[in-house]
Amino acid sequence: MKESEKAERKAREEEVRKKFRPIEQLKEEFEKLNMKIETDYEIMVKLISKFNSSASTLDEKVAALYDLEYYVHQVDNAKDFLSMGGLRLVIEGLNSSEASLKEHAAFVLGAALSSNPKVQIEAIEGGALQKLLVILATEQPLAVRKKALFALSSMLRHFPYAQQQFLKLGGLQVLRSLFRQKGMEPLHVRVVTLLYDLIMEKMLLEDSQHGEQMEEKIQQYQQVRLVPAVVEQGWCALVPNLLAMPEHDTREKVLKLVGVLVAFCREHYRGDPALGTTLSLLRSEYEELAAEEQREGDKDGYFRELLGSINTIIQELR
Repeated sequence: MKESEKAERKAREEEVRKKFRPIEQLKEEFEKLNMKIETDYEIMVKLISKFNSSASTLDEKVAALYDLEYYVHQVDNAKDFLSMGGLRLVIEGLNSSEASLKEHAAFVLGAALSSNPKVQIEAIEGGALQKLLVILATEQPLAVRKKALFALSSMLRHFPYAQQQFLKLGGLQVLRSLFRQKGMEPLHVRVVTLLYDLIMEKMLLEDSQHGEQMEEKIQQYQQVRLVPAVVEQGWCALVPNLLAMPEHDTREKVLKLVGVLVAFCREHYRGDPALGTTLSLLRSEYEELAAEEQREGDKDGYFRELLGSINTIIQELR
């Protein structure tokens, strides 16, 4: 190799060396970095401490709850949150006189409850259900009630004991009262979705394959007399009124619930000329939209599906 080539190669190696640090140095830096990485558990301990500290400002407490909501979504984190006393503190937070604290406490609670039976049991034993119903039944800002409804939905789903207690505590009447208050319209479709999900949850379980464990679950759901309470408390008349809403998504959710309730509210629906008119108008509207969808090459589109729901209900009422 010529001297000039050797010099050129050496210069290149030197340049590479400058760009990339030696492996020993990299290892040392990674070790330092790893020492600084906190576990989720450690972070949650700090956030709970900040939320619970009398020295923290309102903004700091709200920020701590906001960050906690991110962590407790994860099932194992939610269990740790429970064991470190965090659940008890957020349930107490539902009593706060500060709307922003109440809102974020309900948000954290809802996230921790989602698909987490252990947390659901502890929360109902800790009085969370009563506190959430009080928030929904009293004059509160929409944002607070929205998060309280989210937490309530997370508590009730797949938890028949909570559903039973909800009915005993007059929860259905509390939800119905939201339809009589101005400014609560954004909650209406959430309530409809929750009722549909709870009714379907029980129906699907009763139609499923029965193992020993399932039999026990079915017995628990048999104690939940949700549909009779829905019929008794006038939801047959209330729900179809929401079909007047202009949003397709809202109508879709309302049609789903009406479709399930037809079997129990048939006589009421047959004797309701306003519902017949509404369904006919919707059918005409969605026939046009479905035809347009089909012209664009979408044979099984969204509007066709809605039209199918409307036609099924009309057929059922004949």
